[in-house]
Amino acid sequence: MGTPTPREGDVVLIVDDVPDNLAVLADVLGAAGHVVLVATDGERAIETAQRTLPDVILLDAVMPGLDGFETCRRLKAGEETREIPVVFMTGLTETEHVLAGFAAGGIDYVTKPIQPAEVLARIGAHVQSARRVSRARDAIEASGSAIVVVDDSGKPILRTRQAMRWLADFFETGTDDPVLPPEVWGWMQEAMGGSAPAVYARDRGERRLQLTYGGPVTGGGFLLKLEEERRAAIPVPLADTYNLTPRELEVLLWVAKGKTNRDIGDILGMSPRTVNKHLEHIYEKLGVETRTAAAALAMRGVRSEPAHAGSDVSER
Repeated sequence: MGTPTPREGDVVLIVDDVPDNLAVLADVLGAAGHVVLVATDGERAIETAQRTLPDVILLDAVMPGLDGFETCRRLKAGEETREIPVVFMTGLTETEHVLAGFAAGGIDYVTKPIQPAEVLARIGAHVQSARRVSRARDAIEASGSAIVVVDDSGKPILRTRQAMRWLADFFETGTDDPVLPPEVWGWMQEAMGGSAPAVYARDRGERRLQLTYGGPVTGGGFLLKLEEERRAAIPVPLADTYNLTPRELEVLLWVAKGKTNRDIGDILGMSPRTVNKHLEHIYEKLGVETRTAAAALAMRGVRSEPAHAGSDVSER
């Protein structure tokens, strides 16, 4: 397979404290059609990356002051720069240094002395991969979907802004957190192994965040879908009049929203058989015989507030 051909506008930021190294790499990459930017230390690298958003960063691991590992960590912590692929350059071939580069957020590494053909091949591949991810993310953002794709350690490798905002809101984390909230990742691991339902819910006042494990993704990673719902409150008089328990109220709420027994079981953490038992008691207390009649009775006093304009929970 040949070296991927650079496209017009490919921008590479080279970071190295040795001017001769910068000159050699700049000549090689420039001759191959890349637009080349340079920085001689970590601080300038971060400033340049924030200002220009290069397609890829070729980063020296060992530099005085802010070294390459810390520079990469800061880039990955930034909202605008976290998705830029970072390829480390190092003469250190010890496993610990290679692992340190990946732990800091690097996507690849090349060893010194640099082999031009190898550098061009790796940069071309990572630029193309980053563009595919960017196009996919843009399409997902445009559709209004809220998803996160994580690797096998719970670290997001693809995420939409809405998904991260909801996770931060419901689990009181930061939108820049490098991993899923422990509670979410713990549930996902159990769902992957089949020991937990594929649906998990978190409440905050009248709001509910529903998380659905979507399984493995082609190319690597695991899919998490998020959806916010506004929980319609069943009036207290209805509960008092028919002597419904809190659990029966919850089941009735989801019946009124059109959820199946399996859906309700996943949401409330019980089996469909248990849901059906609750429904038998609800029918008896309400004096009705069908699911439709129970839902209609509940909805007479329930005001549903959709989570998104033009989209009611019951229609999803």
